[in-house]
Amino acid sequence: MYSNSVGEFREGEIDGKPFLIYTLLSQTESPSSGEAAVDSDGGDGRLSLEPRILCPTLRLKVKKLKPYTRDSNRSFFPMVVSPHFPTIQSGHEQPEYMLHSDSCKLPLLPLFWCNNKKRSIFEFICRACTTQEHGRSYYVCVTCGDQFHKECIGSPLEFKHPFYPSLSLQLYSPPSDRVLCSCCQKRIDGMNYYSPTNNFTLHILCAFKPIPFVIDHPKRHPHPLTFFPKQSFLPCHVCSLIKGLIPTYVCVRCVFVVHQDCIYFPYVIKISRHHHRISYTSSLPSGKWSCGVCRQMVDNDYGAYSCNKCDDYFVHSRCALRSDLWDGIELEGVPEEPEIVVEPFITISDGIILHFSHGHHLKLKISRVYDEKKVCQACILPIYEGSYYSCMDECDFILHEACANAPCKKHHALRPHPLTLTVITSEYEGNVGRFCCNACQRESCGFVYEDLGAKIGNSRRNKFQLDLRCASVSEPFEYLGHEHLLYLALNPEEEKSAICQICQQREDESTHCRKLNCIESDF
Repeated sequence: MYSNSVGEFREGEIDGKPFLIYTLLSQTESPSSGEAAVDSDGGDGRLSLEPRILCPTLRLKVKKLKPYTRDSNRSFFPMVVSPHFPTIQSGHEQPEYMLHSDSCKLPLLPLFWCNNKKRSIFEFICRACTTQEHGRSYYVCVTCGDQFHKECIGSPLEFKHPFYPSLSLQLYSPPSDRVLCSCCQKRIDGMNYYSPTNNFTLHILCAFKPIPFVIDHPKRHPHPLTFFPKQSFLPCHVCSLIKGLIPTYVCVRCVFVVHQDCIYFPYVIKISRHHHRISYTSSLPSGKWSCGVCRQMVDNDYGAYSCNKCDDYFVHSRCALRSDLWDGIELEGVPEEPEIVVEPFITISDGIILHFSHGHHLKLKISRVYDEKKVCQACILPIYEGSYYSCMDECDFILHEACANAPCKKHHALRPHPLTLTVITSEYEGNVGRFCCNACQRESCGFVYEDLGAKIGNSRRNKFQLDLRCASVSEPFEYLGHEHLLYLALNPEEEKSAICQICQQREDESTHCRKLNCIESDF
């Protein structure tokens, strides 16, 4: 049922447990072996039983040699060349492509010497899927020198997967845009499987990894859970959702249904939307509860996360585990330590402070008239009527009283990690002297809240930064132009398609402004 001309899922064992394992068909088993394989020389017999496989590098080059229709909805192309190594007797068009290639004219060979070696012993990058996954079997093209996973070299042009029996998965070239794997939610940079009708995409390794028949995970359920392929109509007892394209396991004795990824959900976590830790519970108390993230109703018949210190705080399981809310750290068994608070200034005397951002003493004053020349160094807004701090050494350094009290560390709803207050100087970011706020996309040279624990490289794009104005926004937010309170209740996908009622704009990929919404109306 789940076979093709290249390989098939077969029953097997891993560590004594039953699995469905994808296996490349030998020449004697392959339906097209008579056409696609070269004659055996009668050697030791081992290589003669290996399927003759074409180099994936050459398969990727074919799209440059032969024109065909591009998928209009995606940034990548369907592959057109079978993995079978061609012969003159095959009668296929594949030998034509080999004539135009200056290499890849021999079938791939297994790298027996490096199979199952540790990363430190064998540095490896598969040129088909572009990942460094280890612990698998490897193959090499002796003419171009590229190396590949065994799963990647035998990737058929189209196949059906036991987890997704209703889908016809087609092999596609590497995408040029950002595309995430529907299984592991990681970016895809190499060859992949895609279903155009469902917008469903898989890494090759995710498509061909072994499938457990039974999962025994007592922390989630006391009985072994069995793979159930007909999953499209069953709600998961852990996340309460019906997801037809997520593998499902069941316990017939308890009538318990769970998605494969939900089996391993963490039990104790900390999210950006609540000041306490929350823990998973399989049963909720009676009553009507709303999710602390999306503000929608929480079904009492299914599991959710709850706060042990707040009687009325509950969060849908999948809302709690969103990557923009949770830092990915399981806190079960980790002692909760009190957070160290660092004050932003030292009080010298009544009305006089020494702020961490300035070397001179600041004195509290009261402004009774608007002066456009007086600008707060933190938020870069003028000083209107109200209290502010001014430098006693007359160096034009001014802070609103509220900005002077901005904490050095801040937990914000938009980020799972604590943010650190940083002073922008002319040397900031390689003498750039400014930053772009991730929430409003405005550039500023005032104070910035940064996620210092999540920097990736030296690129400004990879840093999460908030200006003081956006950092001061919290839930619920009171907007004078609307009668109800506003929340950060939209998920990232909903935010992308939502139209702001003020500017009437829908954001594009380059300007991702965060949006507040009303849970009682369409505002």
